[in-house]
Amino acid sequence: MKGEEHTTGSRSAGSNKRTNGQRNHQVRRRETAAHDQKLQRTNAREPKLPQPTVEDTQRILKAAEYTKVPKLTHNVLTKEERKTLIKESAKEQAATQRLDDAAGKGPIGRWWSRVQAGPDRVSLPLCIVALGVVYGDIGTSPLYTAQTFLAGQGGLANADRDAVLGMLSLVFWSITLITTVKYVLIAMRIDNNGEGGIFALYSLIRKYGAWLAIPAMVGGAAFMADSVLTPAVSISSAVEGLHTLPVFEGVFDKNPDLTLMITVVIIVVLFSLQSRGTESIGKVFGSVVLVWFSFLAIVGVMNLSQDWTVFAALNPVYGIRFLFSPHNAAGIALMGTVFLSTTGAEALYSDMGHVGRGNIYATWPFIKVALVLCYFGQGAWMLHNQNNPVFDGMANVNPFFEMMPTGLRYVAVVLSVAAGVIASQALITGAFTMVSEATRLNWMPHLQVQYPSRTRGQLYIPMVNRVLCVATLLVLALFRDSAHISAAYGLALTVTMITTTILLAVYIWHNRNKVGAIVFLVLFLALQTMFFIASMAKFLHGGWFTMLLTCAILLIMVAWNEGTALEREQRRHMKSKDCLPVLKQLHDDDTVPIFADNLVYLTSDSDMKRIDTDIFFSIFADHPKRARAWWAVSVETSDEPFTREYSVEDFGTNFIYRVRIRLGFKVSQSIPPYIHQIMDDLAASGELPQQVTRYPKLDADPNIGPIRYVLIHKALMPESKVTSQQALALRLKYAIRHAAGSPAKWFGLAPYNPLTEVQPLFLATTKQPRLRRV
Repeated sequence: MKGEEHTTGSRSAGSNKRTNGQRNHQVRRRETAAHDQKLQRTNAREPKLPQPTVEDTQRILKAAEYTKVPKLTHNVLTKEERKTLIKESAKEQAATQRLDDAAGKGPIGRWWSRVQAGPDRVSLPLCIVALGVVYGDIGTSPLYTAQTFLAGQGGLANADRDAVLGMLSLVFWSITLITTVKYVLIAMRIDNNGEGGIFALYSLIRKYGAWLAIPAMVGGAAFMADSVLTPAVSISSAVEGLHTLPVFEGVFDKNPDLTLMITVVIIVVLFSLQSRGTESIGKVFGSVVLVWFSFLAIVGVMNLSQDWTVFAALNPVYGIRFLFSPHNAAGIALMGTVFLSTTGAEALYSDMGHVGRGNIYATWPFIKVALVLCYFGQGAWMLHNQNNPVFDGMANVNPFFEMMPTGLRYVAVVLSVAAGVIASQALITGAFTMVSEATRLNWMPHLQVQYPSRTRGQLYIPMVNRVLCVATLLVLALFRDSAHISAAYGLALTVTMITTTILLAVYIWHNRNKVGAIVFLVLFLALQTMFFIASMAKFLHGGWFTMLLTCAILLIMVAWNEGTALEREQRRHMKSKDCLPVLKQLHDDDTVPIFADNLVYLTSDSDMKRIDTDIFFSIFADHPKRARAWWAVSVETSDEPFTREYSVEDFGTNFIYRVRIRLGFKVSQSIPPYIHQIMDDLAASGELPQQVTRYPKLDADPNIGPIRYVLIHKALMPESKVTSQQALALRLKYAIRHAAGSPAKWFGLAPYNPLTEVQPLFLATTKQPRLRRV
């Protein structure tokens, strides 16, 4: 009975459970039906949006009526470029024909043909450019060298024959040894693909020792510091020559700041013309310099007729004897005066890439003869007028102007103003070259470089131009006149010459001429050390400013070099076999939303067979950046003016592409149009799957999906295991990079809203103590 009762109870309980379940299900069904009816009533009250038809979609895609895709023509050259190349080709054919004609005219003709076929070829237009670009600085030295000599000796009355011949001998042999032998005959034979300057020289010999970076950096920084002072001292001293003209005496007496105002205007105009290129400027300046040096030679010969015996100073004994004579009132400081005659020699080497070595070889003999005639003419005038009572008591006699008739002096002042402007040009173009070389060495940030002419060496760097202009105006505001600026002038240049001598000696030593290297080092280091010691007398009178500029520029180079070295320590690259599987998994994962159809990364790595880990980290950091295609793009500048070409590596996939774009130095660096062309080309060939978008895009290209550009910057993590010096170098580098401007602007990406990512610099980190749970 108990069993039956239990069975009956169990059956009854099961029946109750089924009844309750059916009742609950019916309740839920009624609730769902009521909810559906409520939704239907709500939707009935709301306006229904029609589903887009095919025609609607096509109409939406007609966004080209409102936005334009970056378009490219089917031509590889523009009309202007084609005309330029045709003109250049005609010139080359004419030059070849002249060489062929000269080759049949005997040994001289064959020698000339060989010269014109090599790196020392000569071109008359570029010779004119060389006059305007290279020789401006050294061409203004006769304005003040003899004047400074007389001031150091106590006036014209104390400049007897021994003193004058001693000064002329030192000047002649300094120009001969420093400019002619060291720079023209030796340094200019040592070029780096046609480029000159201390940085180009260092690039050739840096494999011989890491310590060579020290003199290279110091010398380059000193040269660029001197580039700030040269425009200020050259132009201001030339403009102040207007005071010597009687017609302007009253004007300048009433307006003492007029000289400064004129100098500022000239400097602003000069820097604003730099974007036109040294070729256009050099042609104008070259004609003026040709007239200027011809004028120097003529006025020198006019005064040499008074005393031809001054050519006895060609004997170096006169210079050495007077330098160490007790009759020399200036002592060793006389070498500081003599050094003024060689300023511009370093700029001559640095500007070699602008005009070519052969054109400097062709023009230097004329320049040196004109300088020697002018200096010796001033010496003859000093000997002839030593006892002239007219100059008794005159504290500041300038033989250059005094040796001319009054009427000719007006011409001299006008030409000297023009020469001062041209002297500034020589240092400005030299600074552009130095910064470009420093960028290649990773000693300075990558800056936007423009090439206004078809010559690769003639460049223009807007950022450097602006900095030089502001710094020059600051020098004028600080020192106000040439007398105070000249106190700081030249000191930094002696440092550059010494460091160049060291690097040249290393090059000669390692090129199987050890004896020549020792002789070269001892001779020129001794001479230039005397120049440096003599110039140090200027330190407290303004030289401190030059050295301060040198240290500031040196700090930039050291910080950038040190920071770059630290970044390279952690930089890694991935082979395709290591990264492709996970990239394919992300590409095929529909659960991750598309970040962009095309994700384009700009990279400095030009190797086509690997992927930078920074790109890989960017894709997978935080939320994975899924894309239809990832692109790693590098941009190179070729030595040809109108190159436009690209290479693609797809690693056997249809979602990861490694692209290298090579553009000529005259071609616009704006890359979005080229990126569209590359994607369209790959889509047309089937290498890139079709990317159709439903809604309009900024570029309105129906064949390519939306493109997102990414720039990656590095940042130092607080827990990184680095020294305080390394941390300071990295922080300075990132501050310099911020001031230098963004590559997004250089490459034309700014209108496309590029994504700038900051990634941690993966240096070794210190281990933090564990937390204690409380």
